[in-house]
Amino acid sequence: MPLRTNRFGLSVALATPFAEDRSIDLPRLVAHGRQSLADGCTSLTVFGTTGEGASLGLNERNRALGALVGAGVDPGTQLVVGIAASSVEEAIAQGRAGLMLGCPSFLLAPPFYFKGAGDEGLFDWFAAVLTGLGPRASNVILYHIPQVTSVGLSMALVDRLKKAFPEQVTGVKDSSGDWDNAQALLRHHGALHILIGDERLLARAMNLGASGAITGLANIAPDLMKLLIDGIEEPRVNAMVEAVLPYAVTAAVKALVGHRRKDAAAWSRMRAPLKSLGESDCLKLFAAVDAIRARRAA
Repeated sequence: MPLRTNRFGLSVALATPFAEDRSIDLPRLVAHGRQSLADGCTSLTVFGTTGEGASLGLNERNRALGALVGAGVDPGTQLVVGIAASSVEEAIAQGRAGLMLGCPSFLLAPPFYFKGAGDEGLFDWFAAVLTGLGPRASNVILYHIPQVTSVGLSMALVDRLKKAFPEQVTGVKDSSGDWDNAQALLRHHGALHILIGDERLLARAMNLGASGAITGLANIAPDLMKLLIDGIEEPRVNAMVEAVLPYAVTAAVKALVGHRRKDAAAWSRMRAPLKSLGESDCLKLFAAVDAIRARRAA
């Protein structure tokens, strides 16, 4: 397989705002998505881990995608749709919500409910989903985040899928935080878009041939994340990650979006079963991140 000649770039793992009744707050979602693109993100990845995608139903996904595309987000180039399902039927339905609007790009997580399925079973599941989505799903990123799904993607499974579906499987997002795994992906699957989820590893990986990132921190520090995409180490990013990790990460990122947008109350809302950060934790986190941002660049 020939080496890549293009780069994926920086995609924000877009946080999802909720109204008081916990429906998706579409105006805030659209505003945040458009501002993220204006801030230099090359695309929006919706319904991922940071976007609480596993908590979002099909109808509300349709409404959110329609709102983003209706507001001018280009589904062909600026949108990646996260798929989080355990049944083949549901995964295909989530993908078709994007396909109907002209989106070819998907972040496809494994069937997270079933543990110990093995590569053979996982291949059959992915193959059924990819076949069901069909050739219009031409930019499918496999999602490796075993600390959340408890279902990892082996090098052999990635190899088999990319050979079986060469016109659909274009990349792997590695959110394991395991540098050895990232290196192995770059070594064995460098023709694919290898995307890094752990911001602390990103600059190193970019200098070894990674293609970009889908990252939660781009919700709050896209300017710093763009430096990492260019292979430039930025110590403030590592410090921000360390400041966030003691808390529930998705809740912390959303609280920081609210802090950045001066809209803390609205952005604090989480979809059950996840819970918002408490006020004291928010104040400590905001102070820590503000202090990090205030540091002069190295």
